[in-house]
Amino acid sequence: MTRLTVAQALVRFLAAQYTERDGVRHRLIGATWGIFGHGNVAGIGQALVEYAEEMPYHQGRNEQSMVHAAVGYARQSNRLSAHAVTTSIGPGATNLVTGAALATINHLPVLLLPGDTFATRPADPVLQQLEVPYAGDVSVNDCLRPVSPYFDRITRPEALIPAALAAARVLTDPVATGAVTLALPQDVQTQAYDWPEEFFADRVWRVRRPRPDTAELEAAVQAIRAARRPLIIAGGGVKYSGAENALRALVEQTRIPVAVTQAGKGVLPYDHVCETGGIGHTGTATAVALARTSDLIIGVGTRYTDFTTASSTLFPTDARFLNLNIAGFDAHKQCALPLVADAREGLAALAEALGDHRQDMVQWTFAKADWQERTDAAYAAPDQDARPTQPQVLGVLDTLVDESDILINAAGSLPGDLHKLWRARSSDQYHVEYGYSCMGYEIPAAIGVALAAPGRPVWALVGDGTYLMNPTEIVTAVQEGVPIKVVILQNHGYASIGGLSEAVGGERYGTPYRYRAPDGTFTGAPLPVDLAANAASLGMRVLTARTVRDLREALADARASTVPTCVYVETETADTVSGAPPAQAWWDVPVAETSTRASAVKAREEYDRHVTARRRHL
Repeated sequence: MTRLTVAQALVRFLAAQYTERDGVRHRLIGATWGIFGHGNVAGIGQALVEYAEEMPYHQGRNEQSMVHAAVGYARQSNRLSAHAVTTSIGPGATNLVTGAALATINHLPVLLLPGDTFATRPADPVLQQLEVPYAGDVSVNDCLRPVSPYFDRITRPEALIPAALAAARVLTDPVATGAVTLALPQDVQTQAYDWPEEFFADRVWRVRRPRPDTAELEAAVQAIRAARRPLIIAGGGVKYSGAENALRALVEQTRIPVAVTQAGKGVLPYDHVCETGGIGHTGTATAVALARTSDLIIGVGTRYTDFTTASSTLFPTDARFLNLNIAGFDAHKQCALPLVADAREGLAALAEALGDHRQDMVQWTFAKADWQERTDAAYAAPDQDARPTQPQVLGVLDTLVDESDILINAAGSLPGDLHKLWRARSSDQYHVEYGYSCMGYEIPAAIGVALAAPGRPVWALVGDGTYLMNPTEIVTAVQEGVPIKVVILQNHGYASIGGLSEAVGGERYGTPYRYRAPDGTFTGAPLPVDLAANAASLGMRVLTARTVRDLREALADARASTVPTCVYVETETADTVSGAPPAQAWWDVPVAETSTRASAVKAREEYDRHVTARRRHL
């Protein structure tokens, strides 16, 4: 038996946990992020000091950001390694909720260790305690329950043993994983207990690769053989399974075309003959046209979000679905034939069973070439001394990167432009978080990715709205010497939502970053906000690009930099010059059913025209 505090025991336990897949072992919890307050400083904080050599520590600036950094690390690690995040009680704990939702929606593991109020209640209420008149055992940490696949509150020392084991089980379960929360009352963290030595022994959690059921596989093969125009939709599950080679082998054998979701982009390189680009509302014309005429949609590791399905308007009424997914919940979506299995194992089984079955490639090769020409046109910048458009910024970056670079984005208009236009060169180059599309994700996630992929150029692409939402982890990058590259595209407002607002009759109300005009509207001069100076004040090296020529030099300089570097560029709007191709498929954003304003009336007419195309596949 070993006598330790609860916090000390937890840190020692976490340091001894490992995952293993395909014979390769990884540390489960690679490090702990923390911001200390009265709810964790004497417990987890002291334990991290006690075992500093066993558990690396990163100092954060914002609790939500720490979760984003941990998620970036987990995604880059293919969910085989994760980070923990500790906070004090009260606002520190509630700041975790957004990050926890993002992690769980994207099925990415992160361990949350928020402090909690006293279990023994010697003083009630304590500082930052939420009083609930009808229940004495509720705290603000209960806000984390609906966004956590596993939640427990450790009210006695001995309860840590089953809770910690359950937490590790869920973190390593490819179906259930997400934000796992162990709420730790501040008094219990410091209580001593005699722990069995077995609790601290190295423990390996093998990440399973379930193979497909024989009957389900047979039905899947029959469906594919019977299909005349099948289309594979590849999602993030392909990456998390490490199934890229299995997918490539299947499609090179069968010639079935592949369209990719935001999470799946990169599973095939952009120039692979069977890769047709992004699917859905932000997809390519090539992939969207194939989807509209396909008779069998083969989803692999995808959740079928509304962007992917164009709000259930994309696929033909008589299309059938076959879903290969490790989660039965997702495998049955769209009333599909389910093939519940690990993506790599399922794809390999399909390839073997299909044998010499092949499809005709002619139907999409010319369309793909045409889309590449449209991408070239959007990227082109004839005037090197002009201010670049957003697609031209991507075009310049496209000429500088290779397969080692990693691009991170989450919100604004960039996800749409990237999904349509970016030419992914490796399976992990394209890192767009679009399950929660959380503004402020990019910069902290870039730190987590860089920690998981040291030596590789990591780019955080952000608009001014996203940057203002959450720039504080720049300080962490500077402190830790993590050479992330932040590209700030200044367009003076919430440009993406401004465009959406205009399309749905909202007239861009409340979206520009401008002074109020005499009539009270936000139509005055742009606000004199200097984001370059702000980034510099946080410790970043900052390069300002005013023209396309400047931008090329600045991005090349940033890519070679060994310190955190920011490239600041004010972009030209698509109103005056060519931008990215418009949306190729619809997205359902309800429009006011009645209005006195002409813009809303017109938008409703357009909405009614599109909504009639919605289908329920049975």
